[in-house]
Amino acid sequence: MNDKLKRISLLEFIFLIHGAQMGIGILQLPRELAEKAGTDGWIAIIFGWLLSTAMSLVIVQMMRFYPDGTLIDLIERYFGKWAAKIGALVFAAAYAFLTATVFFRAILFIKAFILPRTADSLLFLLFAIPTYLILRNNLRVLGRYSVFVFLMLLWMPFFYLFALKDSHWLYLLPVIKEGWWPILKAVPNTATSFIGFEMTFLLYPFLEKKQTASAGVIVANTLTMLVYVAITVICFAFFSPDGILDTNEPTLSILKVIEFHFMERLEIVFLAFYLFIVSTTWMPYLYWSVYCTNRLFGLKESSNVPLAVFLLSVFVLLLFYHPTFNENDKWQKLNSYANYFIAYAFPICLWGYLLVRRAIRGRAST
Repeated sequence: MNDKLKRISLLEFIFLIHGAQMGIGILQLPRELAEKAGTDGWIAIIFGWLLSTAMSLVIVQMMRFYPDGTLIDLIERYFGKWAAKIGALVFAAAYAFLTATVFFRAILFIKAFILPRTADSLLFLLFAIPTYLILRNNLRVLGRYSVFVFLMLLWMPFFYLFALKDSHWLYLLPVIKEGWWPILKAVPNTATSFIGFEMTFLLYPFLEKKQTASAGVIVANTLTMLVYVAITVICFAFFSPDGILDTNEPTLSILKVIEFHFMERLEIVFLAFYLFIVSTTWMPYLYWSVYCTNRLFGLKESSNVPLAVFLLSVFVLLLFYHPTFNENDKWQKLNSYANYFIAYAFPICLWGYLLVRRAIRGRAST
């Protein structure tokens, strides 16, 4: 933990969390919210932001019980070595499965919009090689990569402003037209879209100034919320309430109407750049899957053997298995169930246990 190369700044801490949240969910989120709450679905994003921010602060408070260790160290301290092994196994498997899901989704989008005749395994190599080169280094390199991608692609959301000239804001009125219940039903969709804040479990001990962790998670969640709300509202104003239900990825489809004299098929260019953002999702999860695997088998934290094995296994799998959008949708649902437990249920239960344990020890000492 004292290795300075593993320490990350507040900026890197923020964008590691924000990057983990900005995966593939934003491409489908407007349609999913419209299915549950109509054009009032954007309000559910604010509730999701409040929930994820509250849980992030809970995780920060919990990690203060053992500030110099990750979640695995915290479990080992309070529950024993075997409990830590089980925790490492669960996190390693869950994060590896989530990484594979994001990998396959990215490949499906590339084949659908850019390179339809390219083999899945070859496309995966385009992801695997830079992923290995970045993740084989320390956490600081990954943090700087997340900051670099954010700054490099800061211009992307502003392209949606060109769609405002063809938008109809009357689609959004009246607000809360069907009451609060449809909005509340859409909150679980937004709650999963904010998944990534639980990365605080593993990033906290590496943060240089731990007293800034609370501010960091609030800023990270707020950045994600602002992007989600802005793009969702623009999609709701552009598509009719019925039309958006027939569009699988409205975030991409809306770009088809934006034309420049020097550029055609803007959605293809946008998707190509968006893959950098998606990489800031799979890389942190894969990094921590490798970290937990090393802890599980007693390897050095710097060992890259699990990373190489995972990438090679996925490459071999794609030689024989060709995922489809429907199959990947099922994988995403399985991930959402696992994420509910890891990001919401588990922190509350663990924090409650730690508070009760402290209260009991306090009474015993008096």
